[in-house]
Amino acid sequence: MAEHTVAEEYLAGYAQMLLDACSTGRRLTRAELDARRTEGERAAEANLGLRTLVRAHLADARRVQESLTAPQAAGLLTVVEHAVDAFAEGFERAPQLAVRQEEAARREFIDDLLYGGSDLGRLAERAERFGMRLSGAHAVAVAIGPEPYGDGYPVARGVEAAVHARFGNRHTLLATKDGRLICVAPGDQPEVLVFFAKQAYAATNGGRVAVGRAHPGPGGVVHSYEEALNALELADRMDLEGPVLHAADLLVYPVLARDRQAMADLVETTLGPLREARGGAQPLIDTLSAYFDSGCVAVEAARRLSLSVRALTYRLERIRSLTQTDPGDPRHRYTLQTAVIGARLLGWPDASS
Repeated sequence: MAEHTVAEEYLAGYAQMLLDACSTGRRLTRAELDARRTEGERAAEANLGLRTLVRAHLADARRVQESLTAPQAAGLLTVVEHAVDAFAEGFERAPQLAVRQEEAARREFIDDLLYGGSDLGRLAERAERFGMRLSGAHAVAVAIGPEPYGDGYPVARGVEAAVHARFGNRHTLLATKDGRLICVAPGDQPEVLVFFAKQAYAATNGGRVAVGRAHPGPGGVVHSYEEALNALELADRMDLEGPVLHAADLLVYPVLARDRQAMADLVETTLGPLREARGGAQPLIDTLSAYFDSGCVAVEAARRLSLSVRALTYRLERIRSLTQTDPGDPRHRYTLQTAVIGARLLGWPDASS
């Protein structure tokens, strides 16, 4: 009786529905089944037990049976089966709908958080729902792999599970965005992003991770996220080595690229004569890049280029002859190296043609 009293609210109209259907021998209508599904959803949202509710349905059905003739009662079991099935469907659908709504809210929050498309004060309030405190500084790490990744993918689930198993919540947020894996962590917990980078690199089978600098406030997340994205783009453009890039280590490149016209003038003036070389300028640009990246050690540069030291020396001499600058002379080295960096940033000489 106590169970029936609890469930009574969600059985309104049920007994009369059974009586009407059995008295006429008809099937339950779509509207009646939809009403049962709706009551099932409400019962699930009220955290009632499904077994208790089913027993209450059967108890009402027995009482209805007592008022039916034998021919009318013959179809009662079928009607009850359809009604209870619709109720159970609604009951099971409620948690799934809640999960989808939660996922939609989380996705909207991530979009606003990473793109700054919301009032910052309101954004900070919403962040608490997802275990984040945006009043402090945060840093963002972005991982890419050979294929795009989305929520629910094994890679995304595995990385998130590993980070949470190691650090718990710690006011971090892991998500996917535009096929990339994203980790937002408090700025005073760099170990979280380091661990995320290792896990993401392993899970993406040799992908690449960029870590932005920590910045304060809700807007700081956007700033750090953009720094990480720019670092990934810069790594592709500059052929930077290493699976993990830190935006703090790459600040010189945006500085050099800030005055694009001045950089283009430096590149053209310093490296323009290399176009006269047999095979064009690109092989000699690659030679300078390898030479500077190896610390101006000819043996190491030759190894990186798969050349003999003699061949490398010939190329360096050809560069000196054409540009009137000596890569081995400290007075000329900075100008040449800056011009080579500028060429890679600008896509020179291909972009100039």
